[in-house]
Amino acid sequence: MFTDEATFHLSGKVNRHKVRIWGTENPREIEENVRDSPKLIVFGAVSSVKVYGHFFFAEPTVTGISYLDMLENYLMPQLQQYMDRDFIFQQDGAPSHIHREVTSCLTARWLSGLDVVER
Repeated sequence: MFTDEATFHLSGKVNRHKVRIWGTENPREIEENVRDSPKLIVFGAVSSVKVYGHFFFAEPTVTGISYLDMLENYLMPQLQQYMDRDFIFQQDGAPSHIHREVTSCLTARWLSGLDVVER
């Protein structure tokens, strides 16, 4: 299972560090952006069995505590029906993913039937 979050700016701003945009406009044109524009953070997970999502975070940033709350109250209950299968729970090294309470929870609840891989 692969998990990740994505941030969408409600102003229409696009994070150009993670995408390539091809167009006919002048690439050197200066564009004004509003600082600290409102945004929406969305969580999703993909496995060979199912797509889990869309979980919307209410906070402006994902903290270890908000990520743990989402895991315990949203994702883990959905995964209970698939615990008889072997799978790897993969997440990147975001600070909220390696938060002490998150790793303790994953280790305590799933180590017996789930391999936790940090990449």
